[in-house]
Amino acid sequence: MSILHDRERLLAQIRAQMFEKRYIHTLGVAESARILAQRFGADLDKAEMAGLLHDYCKCWEIDRQRQVLIRHDYPAELLEADKELYHAFAGAIVVQQELGMEDPEILQAIRYHTTGRVDMTLLEKVVCLADYIEPNRAFPGVEELRQLAEQDLDKALAQALGGTIHLLIGQRKQVYPLTLLAYNDIIKKLGGVTW
Repeated sequence: MSILHDRERLLAQIRAQMFEKRYIHTLGVAESARILAQRFGADLDKAEMAGLLHDYCKCWEIDRQRQVLIRHDYPAELLEADKELYHAFAGAIVVQQELGMEDPEILQAIRYHTTGRVDMTLLEKVVCLADYIEPNRAFPGVEELRQLAEQDLDKALAQALGGTIHLLIGQRKQVYPLTLLAYNDIIKKLGGVTW
């Protein structure tokens, strides 16, 4: 039986990759992703699985994450970006190769959960937003974001991405181009509506 079909083995494998606080976060993201999937019509099981696997490489040393990306010819633009982004792209590769995850929707949701992208799928949006609003998150504005997520997935995600962009600019850090493009894409599809 594949580890992906044995929940206890899978959870043990995930837990072995990370610190306890990150594991608790991971369980929170899986739970939140399932709730959002139910609310907005995404596949519940895929949302939960992507939530469980989204930070698989997060606690790995940066050089280990970087080596995964280099071996798979990721562009210099990513390798020169904030190292906090590496784990999502490396994670999609590693869970496919080491755990046997073959579902392209789940792999994409893992890959883009930190940056977003243009034309995000429903599952990608659910996992990205779940990462922001899971119950263990505590940052200014998270309660408002959770309330918005009860009504409108796109508005909540636009607000979340906008908050990240604002924070990065305030810290005088680079904003990864995919994040700006994702934000602009959602705002455009919302018709520039403010809330």
